[in-house]
Amino acid sequence: MAGPALAGRTAARERDERSALQRAMRRLPVRWRILGIAVLNSALALILLFLIWDGAKALSGAWIELRQVRQSEKLLVSLDSEAGRLQSLIHRYFNQPNPIVLAEIIRRREALMSRLRAQASIDPLTAGPAQALIEITERFITGFDDLRAVRSSLSSIYDTDVLRPARDMAGLYAIIDSTISGTPSLILPSLSKSRESFNAMLLAANAYYLSLSADAGDEAKRNAEVIERTAPVMIDLASTDLQRNALTALRDRALSIRRGLGLLTEHFTTQERLLREAIDGNAAAMGAMTSQLTTTIQERERAAQETFDSALRAVNAKVAIVALLFLFLVIGIGLAVSRSISIPLGELRQEMDAIVRGDYHRRVANLEARDEIAEMARAVEVFRANAIAKREAEAALRTSKDHAESALSELRDTQTSLIEAEKLAALGSLVAGVAHEVNNPVGISLTVASSLARRCDEFERETESGAVRRSRLSEFVAGNRDAANQLVTNLHRAGELIQAFKQVAVDRSHADRRSFELKESIDQIISSLRPGLKKSQIRLVVDVPDGIVMDSYPGPLGQVITNLFLNAVNHAFPDGTNGTISIVARTSGADQVHIVFRDSGAGMSEEVQRRAFDPFFTTRRGDGGTGLGLHIVYNLITRRLGGRIVLSSMAGAGTTFRINLPRVAPREELHPPAMAMSLET
Repeated sequence: MAGPALAGRTAARERDERSALQRAMRRLPVRWRILGIAVLNSALALILLFLIWDGAKALSGAWIELRQVRQSEKLLVSLDSEAGRLQSLIHRYFNQPNPIVLAEIIRRREALMSRLRAQASIDPLTAGPAQALIEITERFITGFDDLRAVRSSLSSIYDTDVLRPARDMAGLYAIIDSTISGTPSLILPSLSKSRESFNAMLLAANAYYLSLSADAGDEAKRNAEVIERTAPVMIDLASTDLQRNALTALRDRALSIRRGLGLLTEHFTTQERLLREAIDGNAAAMGAMTSQLTTTIQERERAAQETFDSALRAVNAKVAIVALLFLFLVIGIGLAVSRSISIPLGELRQEMDAIVRGDYHRRVANLEARDEIAEMARAVEVFRANAIAKREAEAALRTSKDHAESALSELRDTQTSLIEAEKLAALGSLVAGVAHEVNNPVGISLTVASSLARRCDEFERETESGAVRRSRLSEFVAGNRDAANQLVTNLHRAGELIQAFKQVAVDRSHADRRSFELKESIDQIISSLRPGLKKSQIRLVVDVPDGIVMDSYPGPLGQVITNLFLNAVNHAFPDGTNGTISIVARTSGADQVHIVFRDSGAGMSEEVQRRAFDPFFTTRRGDGGTGLGLHIVYNLITRRLGGRIVLSSMAGAGTTFRINLPRVAPREELHPPAMAMSLET
């Protein structure tokens, strides 16, 4: 029993210590606690920065040396490669002289010397080997200059001692040929052999100069000796002094060429020796020195790398130790701060959940602390008190709501009655107009019928008296025919008006769905509306093409046209002003009809446009307006007809209603879409 009791006391003591720590924490605002963690983190960052800066100084020195060694190594590799390219260019130049190759050799030679001198000045530890490399390079370049001198001598010997005597010999052969042309001569066989040897000598000499072929040089010398041996024979057989002089000169030129070939051989030998010793030998010495210098630099690089790695490990160790120490410190303090925030917040959340569940009798705790969480707790306590007051107010509100609902029901019934009254008022206006229009043909018919009855009575009296003449009978028949025609015309007009009104009235009263032609339906509606324009100066223009068949509701469509027409007559043209009302319909695609109702009247302000379709809004409240005309139009178009309407207007510039209707109306009533209205300025 002692063990569990001791463990319980220990746990209780730890809880008390944690509670004491949390109470101490809550004496500080939350922002100060978070700021303390931030300050601790900043101190850690500063210490780490100092350690890194201290280690960076050691790393910097090691890195500078390491970078210098690596740069020296790269430079040596570049120098070795540059020396190899220079050696290759020199061999190429002496095998096939070219001014471009010579210019490249000179450029690379200067670049090589500049890099060697730069290396000696940059790295004092490699200054000695670099200076030796410079001396080898200078010998290499001196050998190249000697080779160029030998090459110049070769070119001069070839031009002076080979090509020039060869040109002279060609001229001498031509002179000899001219002396024996057309006449037999004893020197012809020897001359032919000499000429063949000359040609072979010239080809071999050119080949020897260009390719340094020893066989070609020997062949050129042998052919020159043949020319020398045949010349005395031909001199003895010559028939003229001119021939003998030419042959003597020919022998001398062959001797000169043979000597020139000997000089070429000597200079080619010198050139080969210089290439072998001054160029290839010094290039090999440069390679050996470069390899030795590279080995030295690589040893320095390994030493510098070890120094750098050692400094880096030391810096990493210091940073890791300090970072771990501060990490444990930050974690400990962070946990304490976190618990001082999370535990009170958890308790506050539980109390708020209780309030949400409707448990308003649980008082909020931790109201006495001085941090932000305590302020939130006090605010929740105020909210709890307000919620209690709200619940009491809601009970009183329910009683008031019951009374308000009955008043709202009465208001809705009144609104429905007003809308129906507005529809009937429009239909009544339509009836009055049609009655006035029908009255004209009926009155005329009645007048004609009365006149016809009076004429019949007069004709009957004349017949009874026996005073009827043939001319009188013809006059009576003509008058009766004219009266009958007038009766038929006026009664037919009255019948048309009555039939149109009947169809419109039936459509309005039943609102049945049926197929109809748009032009015919609008013409019937316009026929019933035209009487309203008799006393005004308004011109009505209708442009509806034939062939637009719709499966829709002609009654609601007629109500829309009628309401728009009456709205324009009453509002767009006040005080009997003149103007124009136009109705234009066009198909839009395969399944839409676009109707534009436009007037040239007074227009609307922006405020009136925004509220034009609102129920009970009117600008002529004192003149009997109900404010339901355009509201009914909007509801009929968007609900029953399944379309949309757009209003655009500007004060003083008329009003336009653009209506888009489907040719096949929807089967069920649609929810009204958002009211579409555009304002044109």
